[in-house]
Amino acid sequence: MLRSIIFAVVFYVNTAVFLLLGSPLLFGPRSWAMAALKLHARVSLWWLEKIVGTRMEVRGLERLPPGPILVAAKHQSAWDTFALIPLFRDPALVMKAELMWIPFYGWFSRKFGMIPVRRQAAGAAMRELLREARKRIEAGREILVFPEGTRRAPGAPPDYKPGLTMLYEALGVPCVPLALNSGLYWPRRRIERYPGTIVVEILEPIAPGLKRSEFKALVVDRIETACSRLIAEAAAGPNPPPAAVKLVNTKQEL
Repeated sequence: MLRSIIFAVVFYVNTAVFLLLGSPLLFGPRSWAMAALKLHARVSLWWLEKIVGTRMEVRGLERLPPGPILVAAKHQSAWDTFALIPLFRDPALVMKAELMWIPFYGWFSRKFGMIPVRRQAAGAAMRELLREARKRIEAGREILVFPEGTRRAPGAPPDYKPGLTMLYEALGVPCVPLALNSGLYWPRRRIERYPGTIVVEILEPIAPGLKRSEFKALVVDRIETACSRLIAEAAAGPNPPPAAVKLVNTKQEL
């Protein structure tokens, strides 16, 4: 707990320093701001490893196709929102529109060219999302979306929203599923951080052109199967995180 508290303080101070000292980047090229965003992620991951003992392992980078793609990532933790950014060349994250109004954070999100989505206006929000997503694809960027819309605890039943299927159908680019186990080590709505290895696994891309129902079944199966395997792997490793052990034991009891 002490290490978790120390890291929380360091992480937020580090983020504030980046936002304040990096504010001149709001007036420079977007590429400079993106470079600073990736640096912030790498520095945060370094502090996490040094203070808490939580490392990051990435598998399957060779599976990333060149050019613009749609990335469908599992979302278990706040860790996902910054740690995944450096894995991609020029990612545009789909995020809640209300975050864009936060001083500095929202200003930079606009500078990065992130894609806001309004949850209240369903039809209009989807049209706006598709319009902005097409612009990012035309610019050659990767679009990173969390298809469940919010953080889900490891092992929770999947809840994939229709937005991912709409993006896949409209954009006509490969969709890359991404599995992870970050919620075991950086739990949502809790301050505890656990030592160990957060694994990010980039899975086989799904070519464009599938029917909606076929695509959704395939992407959900690939992500959820891989996430379950990563949970079991963490539970079987040295010093396993409590959530992984609990999930595996519960599954065995059933």
